[in-house]
Amino acid sequence: MGAENKDRKRKKNRHKSRTVGQLLCYVFLTALAVVMVYPLLWMIGSSFKENNEIITSLSIFPKQIRLSAFVEGWKGNGRYTYLTYFVNTFLLVVPTVFFTVFSSMLVAYGFARFHFPLKKLCFALVISTLLLPEQTLMVPRYLLFNRLGWLDSYKPVIVPAIFATYPFFIYMMIQFIRGLPRELDESARIDGCGSFGIFAGIIVPLSKPAIFSVTLFQFVWRWNDFFNPLIYINSVSKYPVSLALRMSLDVADTVHWDQLMAMSLLTMLPPVLLYIFAQKYFIEGIATSGLKG
Repeated sequence: MGAENKDRKRKKNRHKSRTVGQLLCYVFLTALAVVMVYPLLWMIGSSFKENNEIITSLSIFPKQIRLSAFVEGWKGNGRYTYLTYFVNTFLLVVPTVFFTVFSSMLVAYGFARFHFPLKKLCFALVISTLLLPEQTLMVPRYLLFNRLGWLDSYKPVIVPAIFATYPFFIYMMIQFIRGLPRELDESARIDGCGSFGIFAGIIVPLSKPAIFSVTLFQFVWRWNDFFNPLIYINSVSKYPVSLALRMSLDVADTVHWDQLMAMSLLTMLPPVLLYIFAQKYFIEGIATSGLKG
């Protein structure tokens, strides 16, 4: 009986120690989450505050909820509203995302399913460009696009996407397509399908998770891109939201932080909504692209 009581006490002590350890872990993770999310919550709360309250208070919650920052901020600089900037951003981002997905899938299909001379060398060159810093391409790109007369337009961003210039997405697609059974291709060939028919009828429908992943990544990257539009676009009428937000800091001596926070909040909504609706396919695409191959 004494031995059984000792065993019970040991089990209880172990259970208590595990419970305390889990509780401390939860407390730590909760505190870390609050620290990480606090700037975002502060920005959301600041969009409903007065300008003076933003500067003098670190509180998330406003003393009085105001919507005037959204109304005044939407007017922009008085000549162009944020409707113009949002339209410009979609005109820049949507074609870039579409051409990136199509060209990356086409190149990835060739690498994953076909054998051709110097295939390994070409694949090595594609992957090696991942190690190439973006800054090294800035000057030659600018000189090239200047000679082509593409400055002050969206062509320097859209046209390169047509030619599969994003090796990260190509590699992601290759890994996913390699995980698809080759027996499906063989069955389709028996039924009379050619290479393009297999690509359009089998590879593309089965690659939805990878397509959604590439779409989400590229959409967020191009939506938040500040550097490329700053270099290639000069006209305010063609500014995307990233440049419009920065411009609001320069047009007046007094910065209206409430309006800036309000417009920043609206700018965040499209990528967040896209992630919410594509979350299922996005997670599946990331998992399968990393595990299969």
